[in-house]
Amino acid sequence: MPNPIPFDNTYARLPERFYVKQNAAAVPSPVLLRANAELAEELGIDPAWLETPEALNVFSGNGTAEGSEPLAQAYAGHQFGGFSPQLGDGRALLLGEVIDQNGGRRDIQLKGSGRTPFSRGGDGKSALGPVLREYIVSEAMHALGVPTTRALAAVATGESVLRQEGPEPGGIFTRVASSHIRVGTFQYFYGRNDEEALRELADYTIARHYPDAADAEDPYLSLLEHVIAAQAKLIPHWMSLGFIHGVMNTDNTAISGETIDYGPCAFMDDFHPQCVFSSIDRDRRYAWGSQPDMARWNLNRFAETLLSLISGDSEAALEKAKHALDAFAGIFRKEYDNRFRAKFGLTADAPLDVVRSGFSLLTKQQIDFTLFFRHLTSGNHDALHGLFSDPAPFDAWYASWNAATKSNPDIEAMKKANPILIPRNHRIEQAIQAAYQNDFAPFHQLVDALAKPYEDRAEYAAYERAPKPDEIVHQTFCGT
Repeated sequence: MPNPIPFDNTYARLPERFYVKQNAAAVPSPVLLRANAELAEELGIDPAWLETPEALNVFSGNGTAEGSEPLAQAYAGHQFGGFSPQLGDGRALLLGEVIDQNGGRRDIQLKGSGRTPFSRGGDGKSALGPVLREYIVSEAMHALGVPTTRALAAVATGESVLRQEGPEPGGIFTRVASSHIRVGTFQYFYGRNDEEALRELADYTIARHYPDAADAEDPYLSLLEHVIAAQAKLIPHWMSLGFIHGVMNTDNTAISGETIDYGPCAFMDDFHPQCVFSSIDRDRRYAWGSQPDMARWNLNRFAETLLSLISGDSEAALEKAKHALDAFAGIFRKEYDNRFRAKFGLTADAPLDVVRSGFSLLTKQQIDFTLFFRHLTSGNHDALHGLFSDPAPFDAWYASWNAATKSNPDIEAMKKANPILIPRNHRIEQAIQAAYQNDFAPFHQLVDALAKPYEDRAEYAAYERAPKPDEIVHQTFCGT
């Protein structure tokens, strides 16, 4: 019988101080809640295998597939500005890697699979709610066109995990990523003054993610430039959708440029530049409008880890790194402007004053971000007008928008930039609470609805609705 998952592991062949090899903890009565057949096929996995007992064993951690080499990765990180020299996979295991149908290398990882040496007193488990949240949001982000980790499977473990709110049903999430190499992975070795490991990690990262950097005059500077560009393009994409990551720590900043770790993330309902949902972001460090600055801050930390590799002359290395980092603002601004020009239907040469005044209007009247652009795109003036409690300022802005677009907005660009559906916080919460009552229909319906977020599908029209006052989710929470 052919190996169901064609593993080809390279991270496991790095030096042992990069990880700890370990198997997952057994769980009592696992149930497969959902598996991603489309993604499995992309990974070279037979979708029919997903429904087998063997697959359930693999996705629950009760069995190890042939060729898998489970390991917990070591990394450090700045969390809300404070440096932790050792974090690592405290509740996750990298099962191994596969080469997908496009020739790309992808990680397959379990989250919630039990304690590891990096657990720092935690139980290494995951409650079911965060598993369902990550499945919903990561697949929605993929459908929205955002670089992201993916969901391969969600499993209920049949056990309870104790959290601050009390016991909750347990779950395990199977995540697929281009890799799980983070800024914090580099910081782990930088904090230990382990230049040999830093060089090996950098060489591995270049070979895996940015192979053209190997041919550059300065490969490590080129690596820095590639990562800067990837983040400078990712963050405007988030912002154009009203997405707030919530925990943009360096250990949650993927070198690949993918969105990783959907803990207390959220999509805005009412627009505000300082919008925050994360219960642990008490100082609004990672607010919607602060994300560019925080991305740049994280990239500064990444640059620090590469200085000794860039040049043996510390002043020369610092000057080169600063020059590379200075490019962030230009790349970000170009991407940001392009995305919001598309959202407002503006031509490339149209002034952006209407964007800025539009944001001011949305902020002052607390207007739903997604619905505003939905109705602006559809041309439903009555629905658009009805969003505003004081329509006079909107009427004035709308006249200026018509002037900026010459009454001929680029509707096709708007349709591609303005989703009809997003994973609204209250819908996610409803799906989780129903699942806790053993009703998984809302979860499946939400995942299905979000699979085509730019299409107008009548059967999912209810998912467009903003939350009622008693449905508003004011805070989101980290899965640990």
